[in-house]
Amino acid sequence: MVLQARNKHREAAPKAPQPPRASQSPLRGAPDIGAGEPGPERAPPSPGRKGAAGRKGPRAEPAAPLAWGGLGGRLAAGLEMAFRTEMGLYYSYFKTIVEAPSFFNGVWMIMNDKLTEYPLVINTLKRFNLYPEVILASWYRIYTKIMDLIGIQTKICWTVTRGEGLSPIESCEGLGDPACFYVAVIFILNGLMMALFFIYGTYLSGSRLGGLVTVLCFFFNHGECTRVMWTPPLRESFSYPFLVLQMLLIASLFAVYVVGYIDICKLQKIIYIHMISLVLCFVLMFGNSMLITSYYASSLVIIWGILAMKPHFLKINVSELSLWVIQGCFWLFGTVVLKYLTSKIFGIADDAHIGNLLTSKFFSYKDFDTLLYTCAAEFDFMEKETPVRYTKTLLLPVVLVVFIAIVRKIISDMWGVLAKQQTHIRKHQFDHGELVYHALQLLAYTVLGILIMRLKLFLTPHMCVMASLICSRQLFGWLFCKVHPGAVVFAVLAAMSIQGSANLQTQWNIVGEFSNLPQEELIEWIKYSTKPDAVFAGAMPTMASVKLSALRPIVNHPHYEDAGLRARTKIVYSMYSRKAAEEVKQELVKLKVNYYILEESWCIRRSKPGCSMPEIWDVEDPANAGKTPLCNLLVKESKPHFTTVFQNSVYKVLEVVKE
Repeated sequence: MVLQARNKHREAAPKAPQPPRASQSPLRGAPDIGAGEPGPERAPPSPGRKGAAGRKGPRAEPAAPLAWGGLGGRLAAGLEMAFRTEMGLYYSYFKTIVEAPSFFNGVWMIMNDKLTEYPLVINTLKRFNLYPEVILASWYRIYTKIMDLIGIQTKICWTVTRGEGLSPIESCEGLGDPACFYVAVIFILNGLMMALFFIYGTYLSGSRLGGLVTVLCFFFNHGECTRVMWTPPLRESFSYPFLVLQMLLIASLFAVYVVGYIDICKLQKIIYIHMISLVLCFVLMFGNSMLITSYYASSLVIIWGILAMKPHFLKINVSELSLWVIQGCFWLFGTVVLKYLTSKIFGIADDAHIGNLLTSKFFSYKDFDTLLYTCAAEFDFMEKETPVRYTKTLLLPVVLVVFIAIVRKIISDMWGVLAKQQTHIRKHQFDHGELVYHALQLLAYTVLGILIMRLKLFLTPHMCVMASLICSRQLFGWLFCKVHPGAVVFAVLAAMSIQGSANLQTQWNIVGEFSNLPQEELIEWIKYSTKPDAVFAGAMPTMASVKLSALRPIVNHPHYEDAGLRARTKIVYSMYSRKAAEEVKQELVKLKVNYYILEESWCIRRSKPGCSMPEIWDVEDPANAGKTPLCNLLVKESKPHFTTVFQNSVYKVLEVVKE
């Protein structure tokens, strides 16, 4: 079928109906890793007019091997434009290394990057987490060289006729295509993660049935567990199969140690491993100061100090419960104070927005950066429908039963210690430390998932792991003495499958195409109508596409984890404020911007009250509140400070008039 497609022109497929998507916030894909992108239960965006581009995309399969069948469709025409916002930024570095004359030349180019934050030259390996792209690029170059050497074809290309006066385009699929290779490795990695989940569930529950429960729960709740099918290049797609949030892991292990479920020697070894990993990461990222001044690093140091002071704590003449409280408070306040001091000493403010974001969740704190986050659905509180979806698949009820059983066991053990009824109880407790740890980890993920919706991608898989404990004889041995464990487990799975199979079918039925004709027109105009060194500014998601596809210098981008970048973005986004045009132009001139890409939708889009860009600016710049937004004025007439040089239904390119 592929060979036939190669030899004949194909008409564009009509658009498949798209499932509901999140409201378009002013943030659209900006802060942090892909904010504003479709959530795990949403389809990818498909702007543009009917019949604009390409072929049908793949289904949202629950595992990588299943997704591979439709990979080529999604990766057809205009694939690079499908890598929106931060995805496009990350993929651009993979593309740079792949297209460089040599691998080391490509690595040198991304270590001396002149396009991402013009006119600065930055080491992107230090700034971003790009080692996945470096490794994948090396694998791709090795793979293509070996295949060329032995004469095996690695990709097939064909011409797609799109109609409506649009020019034909060439589309390729196969591992010899860089984008196909890049996405395929990510899908395979996340597919192998299912084996890891099976082993995890089996180990925790002590039964292979537990591994089966974990994997099936993941499939039945696939839309809540991952978004790799929509956003492959995001960092979570690489990191989650290997690790979870490390600071929370350390905090949970320390809590397990405090109440006596893990001995001091074992915890010290774990702490040393994490310290070595942190130092190694610091070195590989060329001294990224955010690592040293993070809460994670501070937590490690404080826990190490508490372990060293253990003999002194034991000399305090207080009850066991009081000793737990003292150590816990020492860790909490010590971590916060040490983090504050190290940030002040090193002058680091790159992660200050994280604290502000959490503050805004509990208090009425607002600023420009915080509103950019909280106005996006991904950073809002968990949707009310999410617990309902958990309940329909019985995931939530099962996890609650397991959690209650663990809590009862913990209370029983603690009561024995506090009452000093048994001297051998501590040794007995060491055998059940993993249950306590996972219960505490579940609480941590639950809090994060409720506060920030996108973090349910950590909560839901952990709930699936916890569900495996319905097979645990430690917790439910009293029941399995009366009823065969297999009967209980298969009865629960049968009940789960009623809604779970419907959820799977919904995922399989999601078939569509990516089409963005306005952006395609914009990129083509930039390629053929501007100089290679022309500097662009605009919305963060759009800037990622400009860098990736047009290879033009940009002054801002979607990776929002740098204080300097946030300051640049605020200047760029002043185009959507109520400031005077001359004032905005002067700031853009200081950044050496030649062209500004204005999007009218950003001026009028409002995901909820107080969340349009002009309203966000009213909080930051109350002196100009009530005036007409500058973007509204420039949509009608760009002169005298700007000149309109390109315009279509979505984008208006303004050339900055130099004096």
